[in-house]
Amino acid sequence: MAFTAEDWPIAAAMLPFTAHLPIGAGQDALRREWSTTLQEVADAGFAHVDLTDSWLRYGDLDARGREALRAALADAGLRASSVSAIRRSVIEQGAGEENLAYSHRTLDFAAEFGIDVVSVGLHQALTPRQREQLWFWTVEGHRDRPDDAEAWALAVRRFRELGAHAADLGILLSLEMYEHTFLGTAASAVRMVEEIGMREVGLNPDVGNLIRLHEPIEDWREVVALTAPFTNFWHVKNYTRDEDPASGVITTAPTYLESGLIDYRSAFRVAIENGFQGVICTEHYGGDGLSMSAANRDYLRSRILPRRPYEPGTSRVAQHAERVAS
Repeated sequence: MAFTAEDWPIAAAMLPFTAHLPIGAGQDALRREWSTTLQEVADAGFAHVDLTDSWLRYGDLDARGREALRAALADAGLRASSVSAIRRSVIEQGAGEENLAYSHRTLDFAAEFGIDVVSVGLHQALTPRQREQLWFWTVEGHRDRPDDAEAWALAVRRFRELGAHAADLGILLSLEMYEHTFLGTAASAVRMVEEIGMREVGLNPDVGNLIRLHEPIEDWREVVALTAPFTNFWHVKNYTRDEDPASGVITTAPTYLESGLIDYRSAFRVAIENGFQGVICTEHYGGDGLSMSAANRDYLRSRILPRRPYEPGTSRVAQHAERVAS
């Protein structure tokens, strides 16, 4: 049955929060600490939460930590609907194998918690120079080399391995689009999903990651049109963008979904017509990120998502997987 504006799962990202892990703390102490934070999310009107692993490293939680987190979620009345494992590139030099192992552990964690989708990507840790900036995307970080066929093949192979694990667990794997990686353009991201060729592996078309760059960008409409048939999860955020052709100066800044460059009204129309029925995660950088996420959730429910069930077409992820299988 298709989702409507009333029941579509919209999750708050945990990006605005930093978890505290008191040394030697028992399960009760962890539960109190995490319950306090998760209650803030619930108080902002969310029923769903994206367990963004900038808050906690979910793949590394021991049995005590998992029980404490399960209890904290119950205390707040929240459902964990997705996990976003960020900056854990499975092809990062010197760390790819550990990031792959961590991603496998994160999939196991998600299955244990009844979570439907895990988002991973190829973006790597921020550089020291990026961490010094007000907005980290204003200076260049890691780049995947577009002509590195060996690294590309490794990414496909390792994502396919994660996809097989996800399939065994009955959950979805979503690949997050991120600038200057093999998932950094619509054509490259679609090519990767098609090469992986599994119905459990789709895209998280985080177009906000692309339009905030202080450099020439793809038209966001083309990104949405190409990636929509493969979308199974979605980080949504928006940015203002101004370009001065005379000086070459480009400026961007985070803003509400309804106020930025991306027209989410038309973007969601395209996505839903192409079969999107996945979890939506509202993200925001800067200021009161939780309140901005809540305002964006309300905008989606009140003005963007369908009021009546809309039966979308078949996702091209499933169509492609069927062709591969046959």
